[in-house]
Amino acid sequence: MKTFVVLTALLLLVPRAIFAQSPLTITTEPNAIVWVDGVRRGTTDAAGKLTLNKVSASERHSVRVRAYGFKETLTFLLPGRRELAVRLFRTTDEADLKCQVAETARDQALDDPSLQIAADLYREVIKLRSDFPAAHVGLARVLMDTNDFKQAHKEIEAARRIRPSYAEASAVEGRIYREEAFNDEAIRSFRRAIKEGGGIQPEAYVGMARVLEDKGQFADAIVAYKKALDQLSDSEPVIYQMLGAAYEKIEKPKEAVAAYEKYLELAPNGSYAAAIRSILEQLKREAAGEQIIP
Repeated sequence: MKTFVVLTALLLLVPRAIFAQSPLTITTEPNAIVWVDGVRRGTTDAAGKLTLNKVSASERHSVRVRAYGFKETLTFLLPGRRELAVRLFRTTDEADLKCQVAETARDQALDDPSLQIAADLYREVIKLRSDFPAAHVGLARVLMDTNDFKQAHKEIEAARRIRPSYAEASAVEGRIYREEAFNDEAIRSFRRAIKEGGGIQPEAYVGMARVLEDKGQFADAIVAYKKALDQLSDSEPVIYQMLGAAYEKIEKPKEAVAAYEKYLELAPNGSYAAAIRSILEQLKREAAGEQIIP
């Protein structure tokens, strides 16, 4: 009887494990931005599809979708489902539409003048709807990029007054504090972001890792980078570059090589690709002479 119970349990686990590794396909409007559990996972293609790996099939997930000209939609993916169709409805709400324009402007901004354009757009959104927390956080990001830290903090405070538990706002606050070199305050904000996000807040984990590196705590930074990577499904290759550099700091060439090679796999023409290729052979030679500890 005991053997039968064990075998039954194993048979139940096998398809579940395989199923958990199968990709998730989300279908909606073309060029729509998709967030899963509050984490931006990518943009749908011209056919309106986005395929994601590393999304557990055994858990319930929140899925947020936004496309220009449509009302942002939040829905839920139930355990076991590997396909989700999200229907979006067109909107004429001026604040929603202008906020979408502001976010596009911020994503594409390359210099101070273009950042100023994005900031002005966010301010127009807030004039239209003062209780728009995402607009306050978006404006805070732009102000941080232009080193207007005092006003950036005010926008985070405004967002939190509207939405007291707001993981993204806390993560951005942590980044502002780090830019100001207030490391202890930054860590507190990042920890709050992770708590508010139910443990899922890769931006906060990356921010915390960078603060820990500032403090010389590279082993702890590596742990934080790995947590961020687990949540991002390889959508941010630059974190592998950061991870590789942290491994170099603690003289772990084998692990640094693995991280750098993953970066090159995901971003062969990325901004760090040439620099990584220039040091990779030397690191491989160092790794070859390293004792491998199982």
